[in-house]
Amino acid sequence: MTETILVVDDQSSVRTLLKDYLASQGYRVVTATDGQEALFVARHEHPNLVLLDIMMPKMDGYQFLSAFRRENQVPVIVLSAKEEETDTVLGLELGADDYVIKPFRMRELLARVRAALRRVETPVEPASILRVGDLVMDRAAHSVKVGEKVANLTALEFDLLEVLMATPGRVFSRTELVDRLYESGFTGLESTLNVHIRNLRLKIEPDPATPRYLETVFGVGYRMNNQERP
Repeated sequence: MTETILVVDDQSSVRTLLKDYLASQGYRVVTATDGQEALFVARHEHPNLVLLDIMMPKMDGYQFLSAFRRENQVPVIVLSAKEEETDTVLGLELGADDYVIKPFRMRELLARVRAALRRVETPVEPASILRVGDLVMDRAAHSVKVGEKVANLTALEFDLLEVLMATPGRVFSRTELVDRLYESGFTGLESTLNVHIRNLRLKIEPDPATPRYLETVFGVGYRMNNQERP
C-alpha cells in the first residue's frame, strides 16, 4: 500500500518541489497551504507522515501541531528556516518527531522520512509484553497503558520507552540512548533527547515532577525504575 505524505507549506514552489520529488520516490503526496487547511486535509486523507513548515498565515505550524497531536500520532517532521534552539525545542515539545533546517538536501530529507515511517511500520514479534508496575507496553499492538489509561506516544517516544522498559533498573547514559535511537532514525542531540524524556514523563507518570517510572540518574542518564513505591 502506497504511503501518503502531507506537505504543509505556504510557498507553492516548496510544495511543488517536495510533491514532485516524493512522488518520484513512490509516495502519494497531498498538500496544504496553512495549518487550518492541513487539519482538514489530514482528517480526510489520513497521511502516514506530515512535513510541516512553521511560518504560515492563518494557523502556523506550532498551532497546527498542537491541534493535530490531540487526534493523531503519525510522525511529523518540521521543516523550518528558524535555527534557534528554542524553536527546535518548542517543536519537539509540541510533538514533532524531527526538525530539519531549511535549506535542506532532498536525499537527507528522504532518509529522515523513510526512518520515521520505518519506526512506525517495523513489525514486532507477537506476545511481546513489557510490564513495569502499572505501566504496560504491548510491542505487537504498538500501545502503552498506565493502569487502564492509554498513553498516546509518538513513534520516537515509544522507541525510547521500549529501550528503557526492556531492561528495568539499568542506567542508560544520554549518549547511549541517542545511539540506540539512531538505529530507529533519531538524528537529534542529547539536548533534544531531554525534551523527549520530559514529554514521555508527562504521558506516563502520575506526577511528572516526582517520576515513579522514568528516573534521572544525575550526572549519568536515565533508568526505568522497577521498585514499587508506596
